[in-house]
Amino acid sequence: MENTSHIEKGTWLKKTNITIARSHCPTATYKGIIYGFGGGGPNFKSLNSVIIYDPKNDSWSAGTDMPTLRSGAIALTVGNAIYIVGGGFKQADGTFKFLPTTEIYYPETDTWEKGPDMLQPHDYPAGALLDNHIYILGGHHPDAVVAGPQTDPGFEFCERLNLETHQWEEIAPLPTPRFALDEVVIDSKIVTMGGVAFTPEGFNNFDHTEIFDPATGQWSPGEITLPWTAAGAGACLTNGHMFIFGGYSGDGISDHAACYDIKQKQWHILPPMPHTLAAMGVAVIDNNIFLLGGWADDKREPQNFLWCYIY
Repeated sequence: MENTSHIEKGTWLKKTNITIARSHCPTATYKGIIYGFGGGGPNFKSLNSVIIYDPKNDSWSAGTDMPTLRSGAIALTVGNAIYIVGGGFKQADGTFKFLPTTEIYYPETDTWEKGPDMLQPHDYPAGALLDNHIYILGGHHPDAVVAGPQTDPGFEFCERLNLETHQWEEIAPLPTPRFALDEVVIDSKIVTMGGVAFTPEGFNNFDHTEIFDPATGQWSPGEITLPWTAAGAGACLTNGHMFIFGGYSGDGISDHAACYDIKQKQWHILPPMPHTLAAMGVAVIDNNIFLLGGWADDKREPQNFLWCYIY
């Protein structure tokens, strides 16, 4: 395991920009290569292009387009396939379309296959792979297609896909309905964090964690509190540390970066990101954490950044 002092002394490096700026781009890795799927392009137009990054050459290439235009989906690598689940897009009349769609991408053949639809549409949920199941947790409320995020109470509905039977099933709902939340898997449990929703107290970003235990099928409060309120942050788990980057906090989109030492149960502040950033893709390869695209300020304009934190 890398010691925390080494992680705290990491460096931010700018890599080759992506060809089309985008935010909310689901991102996954396969055999040391990064894959990004769709996302939100300029003027809130969702994309279906597949972008492929080779870290060894710092170069981009294109894959076969995803069958569905969408942003805010979940991308998870399962064996030799990458599952793209949920998401949505803004329609010509200004309303949103949230999707139950699952599509499966095979990197070695650059081909697509239709997967089973979810029980409910989920846009900008959290997603996890654990014990041969894909978990999809929360997201935008299905009724928030007209008014938009500022009055969205969030979605408590959670479900999982059995990768043997290819059947979706409902599981216990999120204790705190929300969208733009993150997750990591620690000790065979799913730790959800942050997110945002409209509540009786107003439009709230969260800093708390909630834990789902597949062994009991129940949720419980988490002992970890984020060092700032965060929605649309970037998060990952590697080398015994949980990392969190940016997202919306109480004063807008932040440039914060931190890691949580799971063994020591302690947060450590990292060098800030070179830009404020939210709604970015996240990928981990060795001791490199890549942040792909996103929004850099409250103008909500997609970016073509590719930043790498090396420790």
